[in-house]
Amino acid sequence: MRGFRPSWLSPKVARTEVLAGLVVALALIPEAISFSIIAGVDPSIGLFASFTMAVTIAVVGGRPAMISAATGAIALVIAPLNREHGLGYLVAAVILGGVIQVVLGSLGVARLMRFVPRSVMVGFVNALAILIFAAQIPEMQNVPWAVYPLVAAGLALMVFFPKITKAVPAPLVSIAILTVITVAAGIAVPTVGDKGALPSSLPLPGLPDVPFTLATLTLIAPYALAMALVGLMESLMTAKLVDDLTDTHSNKTRESIGQGVANIVTGFFGGMGGCAMIGQTMINVKNGARTRLSTFLAGVFLMVLCIVFGPVVSTIPMAALVAVMVLVAFATFDWHSIAPATLKRMPAGELIVMAVTVAAVVATHNLAIGVVLGSLTAMVIFARRVAHLVNVTAVVDPEGHQVIYSVTGALFFASSNDLVYQFNYAGDPDRVIIDLTGAHIWDASSVAALDAVTTKYEARGKTVEIIGLNTHSAKMHDTLSGELTSH
Repeated sequence: MRGFRPSWLSPKVARTEVLAGLVVALALIPEAISFSIIAGVDPSIGLFASFTMAVTIAVVGGRPAMISAATGAIALVIAPLNREHGLGYLVAAVILGGVIQVVLGSLGVARLMRFVPRSVMVGFVNALAILIFAAQIPEMQNVPWAVYPLVAAGLALMVFFPKITKAVPAPLVSIAILTVITVAAGIAVPTVGDKGALPSSLPLPGLPDVPFTLATLTLIAPYALAMALVGLMESLMTAKLVDDLTDTHSNKTRESIGQGVANIVTGFFGGMGGCAMIGQTMINVKNGARTRLSTFLAGVFLMVLCIVFGPVVSTIPMAALVAVMVLVAFATFDWHSIAPATLKRMPAGELIVMAVTVAAVVATHNLAIGVVLGSLTAMVIFARRVAHLVNVTAVVDPEGHQVIYSVTGALFFASSNDLVYQFNYAGDPDRVIIDLTGAHIWDASSVAALDAVTTKYEARGKTVEIIGLNTHSAKMHDTLSGELTSH
């Protein structure tokens, strides 16, 4: 379209995107190395995966400013495969997992996000903040005493520096100042270089070193499916979170397919796969990034930092990055959700759902498990709540020839179970009318319950007429009535 100009071409926007991407790249290095260790692979494998994931998703993804890279969730899923069968099978599983994500994305799996309640989202965010903070604790255990004042100084810099200027991201300033101090003063503290050697060259594409047989496919398929589902769920939840933070809408279907494409590309470059990184995404968004440029540059800067500036990056104290992540955890947590005033007003069911989500995520370190358990808990609570909203009232005509039962509410498996016991089969007159004008039939259980009511009356020689069915209910009743029990 003539006259169209991407927003990131604006100097002000570009500066924000470039600096945010640089901060994210610095934060990605120790994380990618840590996740490589979890997966049991060389640190360069995780760094390559973060590079290819970020660069690819920046082009094909559906959520601008979201960071995708090697993640702990994916590392945990594929670690057993690498441990038992080797890197070739891991890479093959990553490629197959990407293909599965493309298929699921094309089938519209992203639409399932509408079934994730707000209380699960809040629990997800709070659990995420706890996990981000918990991941920093090992970096502050059994370390030289100098680490603690460095972390405190890093936090202070990030809190107070924005009051002077916001032109440069405070985390970047904090990392630079703490690095200069530790190097100049010769302070011996853990550094990025202690996590593992940084790569010295770019990855090259190639096929996984496995036999291309049905046996291989059978072996890697369960891992690939688990990786695809965990990666999609974490990415879609992160996309929804960024939507809320930025008041913008993203294309979840494109994001689902994009995650698959990114994993396929990553696999062919020998990477360990990945998905959206919530911690790094929060750093990116909190530093003002809003476009694909920051995501793309995070990947590019990651490789440049490793290959060109490896010796310099290796000297960055881990304390500086720990301070960044601690502040991110603090900013991510929804403190309003646990305020006494909020807890007083919130229904008990909502609090239970939030607590289950947080507990499941913190216990398993798997965000996908927490979201599934939280959503299932919400569904059970909702079903119990709605089941009690069905009401049956009876009106007998003055002459006693017929009785009209008025049924109101949603009829489904939870509410229709008690429906059979709401009628006076022995005492009612010979003609019974069941008025469903104020009700809606949702499933076969409700039709079966109405059939049971009709059968009980007919066994006593009484006639039953069901009236007031809306179009959907009438269609379901006409289709299923009389077909749900053996004759």
